[in-house]
Amino acid sequence: MTATEYLGQAYRLDQRINSKLQQVESLRSLTRKVTASYDGETVFHTRNVTSLEDTIFRLMEAEEELNRQIDELVVLKMDISRMINRVRNESLRLILEKRYLCFLHWDQIAAEMHYSRRWVLKRHARAVEVVDKLMAESEGQA
Repeated sequence: MTATEYLGQAYRLDQRINSKLQQVESLRSLTRKVTASYDGETVFHTRNVTSLEDTIFRLMEAEEELNRQIDELVVLKMDISRMINRVRNESLRLILEKRYLCFLHWDQIAAEMHYSRRWVLKRHARAVEVVDKLMAESEGQA
């Protein structure tokens, strides 16, 4: 795995979590779509309770999966943070943190650091080289 792939894992997991959040919200809205009749007529049929139960069960499963993914993201971000903290150069470390832990776009990073986008991209390339070397050292020790 390259340094860029390693560092980018958290962003991809974050995107999957956001997708799962949308799915959970959709299931929640389905469980709330219970309509009642208030016009005084007697209703002699029952709504499909099994369907509602299935939706609630799917919602619970989706929420459990979401919680697992959030836990995984926290662990992954801590691992990535430890790797980034091994980078000695403070500006390289800051670029990596803003990109791979805060998920900022290049223009945002450049603006916050008061540098050009081009400078940030060059420094990022250097930072990735450093992480590649650190990863190689770690693999050599294992």
